[in-house]
Amino acid sequence: MLRYTLMRLGIFAGCLVVVWGAVYSGIFPRGFGDSNFLWVLLLAMVLSAPISFVVLRKERDRVSVRIAGKVDRMKANLEANRSQEDVAEDDSRAQRQPS
Repeated sequence: MLRYTLMRLGIFAGCLVVVWGAVYSGIFPRGFGDSNFLWVLLLAMVLSAPISFVVLRKERDRVSVRIAGKVDRMKANLEANRSQEDVAEDDSRAQRQPS
């Protein structure tokens, strides 16, 4: 998960540098007044999202498989705990009932 996040941040940083250069060279328009930095950040986010979606597809699939495995293990552990609680409850009921 950390690897995917770092790769995503790297793509964003690359887009930020490219957009920053394009804005200051006049290829992209500048923002109004003090909003120029926000404009550059917004353009970098808009450009990096589809690039990340395409470029990081394999890494995203790998992460999702890992997360799905963890969720399945947690569900199995939860079900095992529930069945142990049911057995313990049945035993306590059987001990309380007079013979």
